Amino acid sequence: MAAIQPNRGATVPDVLAVGVSSEPQLEWLAKQHIIAQDRIQLKKLSHMRYQHPDLEEITTFMIATRLPTASPVQDLSEAPGGGSLVTITDPEGFPFNVVFDQKPTNVEVSHPEKVVLNYTGEKIRRREFNRFEPGPAAVHKLGHFGLCTQQFEVLLKFYTSTFNITPTDLVYVNTPDDQKMVVTTFCHIDLGETHVDHHSFFLSANPKGKHVHHCSFEVHDYDTQQLGHQWLAKKGYKSVWGIGRHILGSQIFDYWWDTTGNMVEHYADGDLVNGDTPIGYVQAGSESLAVWGPDVPAIFLE
Repeated sequence: MAAIQPNRGATVPDVLAVGVSSEPQLEWLAKQHIIAQDRIQLKKLSHMRYQHPDLEEITTFMIATRLPTASPVQDLSEAPGGGSLVTITDPEGFPFNVVFDQKPTNVEVSHPEKVVLNYTGEKIRRREFNRFEPGPAAVHKLGHFGLCTQQFEVLLKFYTSTFNITPTDLVYVNTPDDQKMVVTTFCHIDLGETHVDHHSFFLSANPKGKHVHHCSFEVHDYDTQQLGHQWLAKKGYKSVWGIGRHILGSQIFDYWWDTTGNMVEHYADGDLVNGDTPIGYVQAGSESLAVWGPDVPAIFLE
């Protein structure tokens, strides 16, 4: 009988982690007949808006007015950071806000202290004890959001050709004639050699209907996430899925329902990529979603 091997983990270069089923980003863009420099150049993910039944719908803004579905430019001079905003409606009717010339605030951003960890072969925390205070998890930033669509190919073409949004991973299913049909993509904001989050945006084909799948907020570390999970559970909020670790992006994840029924994620320890990271091709399946954690609930895939 073969010996049972213990679990293990390692941090490996992106080209090794992605594997041979991949292609360079520039080759993929060329196949789609996308000219990278002609796209609207985004810098970062700024905000995500859900509609709640107890709030009035607010009209928002954006800047790429050359698009036929773009709204008039809205002045944000009275808003924090100022700037201008335009709202673009994508081919499936989702509003997409673009902000221009918004200035950073003078508020100093502070981060929690790093918790020192002792490993089996490296124990650098000596005569120092790790102690924690319970409470909700403080979020650092909006990390990503995603859409379920009935027009996957159309939206993938729209977002990757209109904006500097480029796939990091393409998830596929095998068709009856043994072709790879891409059904989900995780995309990053393409800033060339600058390292950015593994994905700020994702699309997933869904024959049942179009909707926002979830939005996700970064927290400091694993302990922050666990303590936040514990706090939400004690307050009676409803967990969707977690805590676990994703494969694509490597994030430690924790999904919850808000009080309106929108899915919100806390994540920690995500991957960074740049223009040299090859696009990965990954076969769809629950085993491609997480390396550890609870079984994925059916509602998460809807």
